[in-house]
Amino acid sequence: MIRTTFYRFLIFVVLCAFASHTNAQSKPFNPSKDTLVISVAGNDPFIVEDEDTDELRGISIDIWEEMAYKNNWQYRYISYPTVNKALKAVEKGDSDLAIGPISITSSRVKKLMFSQPYYQSSLAIGSRADGLGLWGRIKPLFSLKLLIAVGVFLFILAIVGTLLWLAEHKASPEQFPRDPKRGIGNGMWLAIVTMSTTGYGDMAPVTLRGRIVAGIWMVITIIFATSMVAGIASTLTLTGMGDSTITKVEELANKKSATVAGSPATTFVKEHKSKPIVVDTFDEALKLLDEKKVDAVVYDRPQLLYFQQNNKEEDLYVAKAEYYKQGYGFAFPLNSEFVYQVNLELLKLAEEREIEDIVAEYLGKE
Repeated sequence: MIRTTFYRFLIFVVLCAFASHTNAQSKPFNPSKDTLVISVAGNDPFIVEDEDTDELRGISIDIWEEMAYKNNWQYRYISYPTVNKALKAVEKGDSDLAIGPISITSSRVKKLMFSQPYYQSSLAIGSRADGLGLWGRIKPLFSLKLLIAVGVFLFILAIVGTLLWLAEHKASPEQFPRDPKRGIGNGMWLAIVTMSTTGYGDMAPVTLRGRIVAGIWMVITIIFATSMVAGIASTLTLTGMGDSTITKVEELANKKSATVAGSPATTFVKEHKSKPIVVDTFDEALKLLDEKKVDAVVYDRPQLLYFQQNNKEEDLYVAKAEYYKQGYGFAFPLNSEFVYQVNLELLKLAEEREIEDIVAEYLGKE
């Protein structure tokens, strides 16, 4: 009898515990009454801290606060030094969500839930623009490659001028004097005029041998002159950009590139045979570039452009090419019931073009 009573009591306790657990799980999440704990991390222009008031603003903050205001959501911020640490807090349950320039990646989706992207970002390459000043413009004129190219060109002209003089100086001494110095000089002048198709008409070969030399020279210049001029122009352009300015990803090879921990840029840099120098923050990466300890900073394009626009004295050059396009979203715990509501509000803001206006406030119109 006592044993039967004990078993009934035990079953009753288990059922009560199960019912209590079920009710606790099914309790609806109400952000209007429950104060949300929000992890904040990132840098300008997505997270901007006012130095005087310590208040937070930026693209991510403004989008979140617009949604919170319309829905009367209660919240408080906790700032973290890096995005990875903010995501760890969400993963451990210390925060209800994380906001900032958080890339939605496959490795992160395994541990967290994400909202739909509210901004499409990409990677870009930032480097020093040392070669773009006055000296950078005239420096190519003294480069060894250009001097060699000009020297070879003058040597070829001298050969053609000599051949024209040898063919013409007896039959046309008024055009090609017997004096080699003057005669070869006139021959070089005729070669230049012929090559450039200027056609002054002041000189022309009169002998068969002279016309054969001039004709061969015309064919050669038609075939090779364009390539030669393009090569010289390319040398001027590349040298004019300066040794420290990187304009395309191929130039990263065998150079040091600063990246931020957790950013897809680390993998990108390794794939292009550059040595990644991984730091915790974007500011640290820029400091290494300024101190010439790295050759480039590979990071999210909007942050690089925002820094360039607001720090023109730093001479940062941002390459035009975009790589690894990725979305920024808000991060939630895997069991969060709040993602659907946030996605719905993000869609509304996008349809009303409010997100576009917020982005334009910080980055300008595309």
